Amino acid sequence: MLMNSKLCLLRCANNCMLLDCSPVFRRQQFLIRSLGGGGGIDHHTNYSSGKMQSVEVDAENIIRAITPALDSSRHKGQAGNIAVIGGCREYTGAPYFAAISALKIGADLSHVFCTKDAAHVIKSYSPELIVHPVLEESYNVREEDKKMISSKVLAEVDKWIERFNCLVIGPGLGRDPFLLDCVSEIMRHARQSNIPIVIDGDGLFLVTNNLDLVSGYALAVLTPNVNEYKRLVQKVLSSEVNDEDATQQVLSLAKQIGGVTILKKGKSDIINDGDTVKSVSIYGSPRRCGGQGDILSGSVAVFLSWARQHIEAAGPDSNLSCKNPTVLGSIAGSAMMRKAASLAFSNKKRSTVTGDIIECLGKSLEDICPASS
Repeated sequence: MLMNSKLCLLRCANNCMLLDCSPVFRRQQFLIRSLGGGGGIDHHTNYSSGKMQSVEVDAENIIRAITPALDSSRHKGQAGNIAVIGGCREYTGAPYFAAISALKIGADLSHVFCTKDAAHVIKSYSPELIVHPVLEESYNVREEDKKMISSKVLAEVDKWIERFNCLVIGPGLGRDPFLLDCVSEIMRHARQSNIPIVIDGDGLFLVTNNLDLVSGYALAVLTPNVNEYKRLVQKVLSSEVNDEDATQQVLSLAKQIGGVTILKKGKSDIINDGDTVKSVSIYGSPRRCGGQGDILSGSVAVFLSWARQHIEAAGPDSNLSCKNPTVLGSIAGSAMMRKAASLAFSNKKRSTVTGDIIECLGKSLEDICPASS
């Protein structure tokens, strides 16, 4: 009965599509959403205004579909081996937040490649992380040694890179020129090995000034906040941010960069790969403590890895309408971050800090996808 009602409403809605602005059409759309329809729609155009609008996606269904079952036959690493490239003298919290969030979501292993100055600090935060003190900053390198040390850094990372399911580039990276040059080479090697990359924080500063690092790479996810997005729009589209037509602009941005996935953070997170446009508007938290973007990047990395495994295993039998793992991972990571933030805020209110949100990641995932089922 419910299915028949949904089908009738959908036929009616299609017949009225050109009358999008009519009260009848708006009521039909409300009923379709109330009955749970429209979850697979990527985007639609508001014909009265000519503007494309993103449509809320069923994030919980995606999370259930791509989260692997806990199985005693699986071995360490199969549920995700994530690496964070970031961490310098000034910034040690961000790479820790990203890496520990990956573990709390359910990755088996989480690495941090950072500078030597940051390594001991990050190690002291948690024994769960594998910390590699291999990166160097300009102040610690003589000009005549830069080429040699750069090659040494790359060789150290290359020992591990084939083992990783995803790299998170940028949390706590800083903007030291020599360090950024080394990370640029790491990104190029990741592309050659077809390893997904999630780019946040200072990684976005690097990419904005070196678009060739990600241009045309379908396994790249950019996660800009308001200011980072503004810089990207100015650089790539040579224009200012257009909040009136935000969906169309972020779509144009992804197309211009060459099919990367952009997770534009905001009141609603808009996710698109130059073709598919989705939004996640699950209520999060009014408490805007620093570090939430780092949780998001670590979460997206794990879900992206799981989505890629799901698509490869299920093939044409997958019941998900979207088959792009970067889009699926971004949707799942966005929803999980928001749910955890909401849960943390309900417990701690104004005193909520990033660590409180991280501790709520496991409960938030368990509520959607119980480990025992």
